[in-house]
Amino acid sequence: MAQKTVALFLAPGCEEIEALTVVDILYRAGIPCHTISVAEGREVTSSHKITIVADKHVGEVELDSYDMLVLPGGIPGTPNLHACDKLMDAVRSFAKAGRPLSAICAAPSIFAKEGLLQGRRATSNPGFQAVLAEHGATVLANEPVVVDKNFITSQGMGTAIDFALEIVRHYQGDEGVEDMKPKIVYWDRA
Repeated sequence: MAQKTVALFLAPGCEEIEALTVVDILYRAGIPCHTISVAEGREVTSSHKITIVADKHVGEVELDSYDMLVLPGGIPGTPNLHACDKLMDAVRSFAKAGRPLSAICAAPSIFAKEGLLQGRRATSNPGFQAVLAEHGATVLANEPVVVDKNFITSQGMGTAIDFALEIVRHYQGDEGVEDMKPKIVYWDRA
């Protein structure tokens, strides 16, 4: 892949808004993103029984060729992502190399359980913030999105747009985010 391409992982029971919001906004920003299934095939049924057809299956791709890995949440999507050995090997490798990793809702708990958030600032769905804290993260419970070096974490479906915009910021800076806001009719409610 000549361009930097994002890999977004879909597991059975994923939260579809958290996943597809990222895909949609990256598409609008011109940032290549592949959806990658960790299910048996490319079809993945979300936590709300919506079937999504992924671009690729995890067995078909070399995860090291991607620039960023994105993990949406959902239950049982999050434990299903954590159960994918190939994905977890890539997550650990990316973390060790300081490469970008992003997760939303329950999925930041995967990074915590893997020992990757020790001493880092992070957030997650309120129901999983204790897991982050137990594994050494500094939890910013009132922040919708937290960036700490190569990690981007976010709280859930209601913060999915902010999460996706932070990924845009990673690639295109503040200018890219400000350019995207009117395209998606985003309201800054300060």
